[in-house]
Amino acid sequence: MTLFGIPLDIHPIWLTLEVAALTTLALLIIGIPLAWWLARMQSRWRVLLEALVSLPLVLPPTVLGFYLIIALGPSGPVTEFLGLFGFEGQLTFNLMGLVIGSVIFSLPFMVQPMMSAFQALPEEVLDAARLMRAGFVDRFVNVILPLARQGLVVGSVLTFAHTVGEFGVVLMVGGNIEGETRLVSIAIFDHVESFEYEQAHLLSAIMVVFSLLTLVSVYLINRRLSARLG
Repeated sequence: MTLFGIPLDIHPIWLTLEVAALTTLALLIIGIPLAWWLARMQSRWRVLLEALVSLPLVLPPTVLGFYLIIALGPSGPVTEFLGLFGFEGQLTFNLMGLVIGSVIFSLPFMVQPMMSAFQALPEEVLDAARLMRAGFVDRFVNVILPLARQGLVVGSVLTFAHTVGEFGVVLMVGGNIEGETRLVSIAIFDHVESFEYEQAHLLSAIMVVFSLLTLVSVYLINRRLSARLG
């Protein structure tokens, strides 16, 4: 495929979008209950748990990628544990490894907005929901999540966008296998190393436009939801 007369390999783009979508879906399943649990926790260990969740924000991606390779490698503890249940596949240098690494690296981008949204819920509303004698799942789905939708939307958008821009973790866990694990960020790096600046410019421009649209979307969502709630 060519765009503006410049050759463009679209597979890294589609693979990047696939990994970002799977990561966002996984973190919606994992991050929402984790955020609720942390937001309601009264234990003195809460600070430590919040720090662990937020660790990918300050930890060098190569450090996280290195330990993921050790944990998920053929003789790693995670692979050996799954082997007890008959798992014989590979957790690194494939789509699964990309998603696992992305889920861990993007965890704070889902959990932190959701935690803030849950903590901002008025206690009287939660008490009223309890008095309705509905089950917890019913209250959570029909009362809590709608009220926390701003954090849900912002967390989902930020998670998707952050996954699209990953480099260090996905390179170490997924490698750079053409047609299998080469994402947009890795493809740009390859083009620069090969002095293919036109292709690097094109992919970089696509990333700049995508990032700008993502930030504009987040700000617009925040404004509209804040206006409705206000």
